[in-house]
Amino acid sequence: MMLWGGHNGSLELRSEGGATRLTARFPYGRETEIAAGRLEVIAPRAFRDRIERGEEIHLLAGHDFNRPLAARSTGNLTLTDSDDALVIEAEIDSGTSWARDFLAAHGSGLIRGVSPGFRVPRGGERIERRGAGILRTIASAELFEISAVTRPAYPEAQIEARNWQPVGEVAERLVTHHFKRWRL
Repeated sequence: MMLWGGHNGSLELRSEGGATRLTARFPYGRETEIAAGRLEVIAPRAFRDRIERGEEIHLLAGHDFNRPLAARSTGNLTLTDSDDALVIEAEIDSGTSWARDFLAAHGSGLIRGVSPGFRVPRGGERIERRGAGILRTIASAELFEISAVTRPAYPEAQIEARNWQPVGEVAERLVTHHFKRWRL
């Protein structure tokens, strides 16, 4: 069973020409109410296993694997895991209709959240009573994707995306990718 959790924050796009860069921060240790009386918190570095093994993880529009925005295997998605947060960096090519739709929806203020798609393996969670409800702490989860969404479950994530054009020495160090994307 795939579970989704999310963080809501600011998703910012800047158009200056060139590739669109997205940066998201998914902070760990934040409690959120998933449903009435059901709280959830994702423990620090809960997603580390698949990240450290270098396994495939996608950035998607709305948890839809038919609308990929970036992937580790293509070199346009980087994940940095720490005790504080998971940081997502991606380069988004606007060559697909769903990427253009995502960029337009964000530009209109409609998409502001980020949400991870993951599975919790046996022993990866702890459930405890909290008053009349329960608290689920996810200590270990298999991260398969991160999505840009309109209604995330968690309120603290921040996403920033900007369209950038390298200049000066930075531009000289860049090479052209066969899809005409710029890479460092």
